[in-house]
Amino acid sequence: MNVWAIEKDMSLKLLLLELVQRYGENTLALNNQEQHFQAIDISKPEYTKLSAYVFTFGQNTGRYGIDLRYPISAHNIVGENEGLSLDQTIEIIAIHLFS
Repeated sequence: MNVWAIEKDMSLKLLLLELVQRYGENTLALNNQEQHFQAIDISKPEYTKLSAYVFTFGQNTGRYGIDLRYPISAHNIVGENEGLSLDQTIEIIAIHLFS
């Protein structure tokens, strides 16, 4: 994933760079259907039904919101994780996608 080539908010690029540094180049897939400049939907390439929707719109500068998506949509966690720091966002992604 070439983080600099995607047209997204700089805060999201910084998040992606940190994730690529921690987990490697080919460990994340970016859902290309997500067109909002201040949002990304990421998953593991081999299992896209489990994803994290990360956004910066509606957040203070340097803060993130994250919705957790599961294969069964009734289990999704939406609107409960907002105003998070970069480290908190990375920790949630690590638990959600990599544990």
